[in-house]
Amino acid sequence: MNIPATAHEPNVVSINVGGRIFQTTKQTLTLAGTDSLLSQLATESTTRFLDRDPALFSVLLYILRTGNLPARSNSFDVRDLIVESRYYGIEPFLIDSLSNPSQFEAFDLRKSRILQLNGRDSPSTIAPTSNAGGGLHVAHGSKITTFDWSLRRKSTVLTSFSAVDSLLEISPGVLAAGATDFPGLQIIDLQNGGNVRTTLNWENVSSSTVQAIGSSSEFLFASFESSRRNSNSIMVYDLSTLLPLLELDRCDVYGAGNDSAIPSNKLRWVQSCNLLMVSGSHASPSGVSGHVRFWDVRSRSMVCEIKEREDCFSDVAVSENLSAVFKVGVASGEVFYTDLRSLGGKDRPWVCLGEEKKRGLNERKGAGCKIESYGNHVFCSKGSGIELWSEVITGLVGNARRDVLEERVFRKNSFAAGSGENKITGLAFGGSRMFVTRKDQQSIEVWQSPSRGVSM
Repeated sequence: MNIPATAHEPNVVSINVGGRIFQTTKQTLTLAGTDSLLSQLATESTTRFLDRDPALFSVLLYILRTGNLPARSNSFDVRDLIVESRYYGIEPFLIDSLSNPSQFEAFDLRKSRILQLNGRDSPSTIAPTSNAGGGLHVAHGSKITTFDWSLRRKSTVLTSFSAVDSLLEISPGVLAAGATDFPGLQIIDLQNGGNVRTTLNWENVSSSTVQAIGSSSEFLFASFESSRRNSNSIMVYDLSTLLPLLELDRCDVYGAGNDSAIPSNKLRWVQSCNLLMVSGSHASPSGVSGHVRFWDVRSRSMVCEIKEREDCFSDVAVSENLSAVFKVGVASGEVFYTDLRSLGGKDRPWVCLGEEKKRGLNERKGAGCKIESYGNHVFCSKGSGIELWSEVITGLVGNARRDVLEERVFRKNSFAAGSGENKITGLAFGGSRMFVTRKDQQSIEVWQSPSRGVSM
């Protein structure tokens, strides 16, 4: 027979919040941390009265117990929960529960709010905060505006760039920023008013500009192009000291073909393979050409290269969850994939997910399209809308990363295309949110599931 616990048991603590009695264990309260009010309550032997809202406390206690938001949290305003979480000293737990990527539901995304920017400049690039807390950095003109995890507090710093083209948070409050028309990779300290800690340059090449930025847990990567555009390279820095370590993928144009003149404009670290994916494309009178390369940083060797000529990519993304690389063709506008485990093993590596028979190579249906992966899904912008691609698991149910290569099936859903909406120019993901930018709009759209979280 199970007998309910009472406050007389040494491990049970009773708390009177606004006239409502809550009972929990000392272990649960001490999870809040030694500096929190709740942890202090765990040491008291009598019932403590707190003149606070019991309904809000019940949500916070549930979060402390499970790490997740209760279903009833939809009826609360996030501002009220923020105030209460700070009072009890458990704001980090609220942040984790609201921003956890497990709360991201790709098939149930809705536009939840619009983040307005100061000034007349549209966003040039956006970068989620590095702690996956759902915050965001936005470059617009010479400014960088940062929104905290609640998206209600923002701060803006002025940079020396006329426009920021590449942006990445390399540690909390520290950004790496670069531009295609201004030399150097700047390390900006937001907590010190936007002060530039240091400027990183391509060694022995003066006035080199930044084309892309990437990072891993150990390294910071920067794609540079010389001011005369006759050479390009990728520099690898130690992420903690910012000291240069080595150089990758250097290309000098002297006497070489046009392909050597294409700098990499996207860098992505593939943790599962310990490889750096670099990609770049260029339009010329003869068409669009480009490359996707995979580098083993430690051995300084290129593991695989895909040369793009026919229906070159407009954008490319890698998904570790799906063990695949995805591209959107600049000519056809269709989405393609190639399996990470078969890189370099095929003459025609790309498999078309759309209607390949209908695709025309003399058009530019995919120009300006963006593609990104998040979780087990791939998102591709098409004009003012978004295509959502998800794998349909066949054979080995529940195993998206099959051990045996076989034909893979992906299903498409479309959303976000509204009447009169401008073309999408950027996609980014952080925590439980998707961020969208549009042409000529001085704002950022925030998309998340209405069945998750609280009122923003």
